[in-house]
Amino acid sequence: MIPLSVPSIEGNEWKYVKDCLDTGWISSAGSYVNQFEQMIADFVGAKYGIACMNGTVGLHLAQLLSGISAGDHVIVPNITFIATLNAIKYTGANPILIDVNEADWQMDLDLLDLYLTENTYKKGDFTFLKSTKRPIKAIMPVHVLGNVGDLDKLILISEKFNLVIIEDSTESLGSYYKNKHTGTFGKFGVFSFNGNKIISTGGGGVIVTNDEVLAKKAKHLTTQAKSSQMEYIHDEIGYNYRMVNVLAAIGVAQMEKFPELLENKRIMDAFYRTELANIGDIKFQKINGDVDANCWLFTFRTSKMRELLAYLNENGVMSRPFWVPMNQLEMFKNDIFVSEKDISSSIYESCISIPSSAGITLEEMETVVNKIKLFYSSN
Repeated sequence: MIPLSVPSIEGNEWKYVKDCLDTGWISSAGSYVNQFEQMIADFVGAKYGIACMNGTVGLHLAQLLSGISAGDHVIVPNITFIATLNAIKYTGANPILIDVNEADWQMDLDLLDLYLTENTYKKGDFTFLKSTKRPIKAIMPVHVLGNVGDLDKLILISEKFNLVIIEDSTESLGSYYKNKHTGTFGKFGVFSFNGNKIISTGGGGVIVTNDEVLAKKAKHLTTQAKSSQMEYIHDEIGYNYRMVNVLAAIGVAQMEKFPELLENKRIMDAFYRTELANIGDIKFQKINGDVDANCWLFTFRTSKMRELLAYLNENGVMSRPFWVPMNQLEMFKNDIFVSEKDISSSIYESCISIPSSAGITLEEMETVVNKIKLFYSSN
């Protein structure tokens, strides 16, 4: 079975993990945590990085540090992995789900601008939703599959309606908009290093920000808000959200090879786009000219998605459907969904993800392509 997306473990991972084991520094303190934080911050062009257990808790913490609390609203796209919505619900806030664009599958910002113009009012420093009379505190763009929407327009909307930008950049390490890295356009950006990402720490995340005060506060909260090195004094409600040293050691080794792995991803994307062009009714996700995407997980649309999905998995090619739109999940059915044509549903019903590991070989890619071509030639 050719896997969907697995990490490439070919660098100094064993060496650095052994160092942690040999020295006993395996928990939430240790030099690799600090090194990994700095490597991520430096790579994306942010001043500060704060390592945490995973991207989900990073999104939760970024909201808490942005003053989001129970009853507030946070704007998100309707197509995303569930972690985005779960993190909002952890704060007690309520999502406003915005449908996505047909071409690039990112949040429909024209639809959002119109909705906010017609359905909100300003009072003091905040924009309030007329129907609930509750403030809309933040907008959380999700760079779906490592692609990026129109961030210039998003920033204008955030300024017009006084919204904090928290970038869900969990899929977009290595992605740029107008030569600026994702995660650096708002107050916070959050990256994920789950097992299926381009680089992985098994489970882990990093919050990035340019605000020194917020960075220190984030690190404080991730370590149970302990305010004394010697005494067990805690000055507020904190969280056990810190990344452990042994996982950060893996992250350091992975980051050392990240430029090479990123280039592999772009070669893979170009190969698939060339070889699958004009096959059946396959349609690719559009990447706009201002975007340099990391090509994380190759996904395309086809009306034969279900049949192709079953065929590939039965024939040694691991493939997966796209995420169920958030408004279709039981937990979020009562939340606000803004849409004209329900593009989210049509994307979900037609999208399939195929093997995209950073270490995928040419032979494996050729096998995937040949299986897909064989399917369409007989269907």
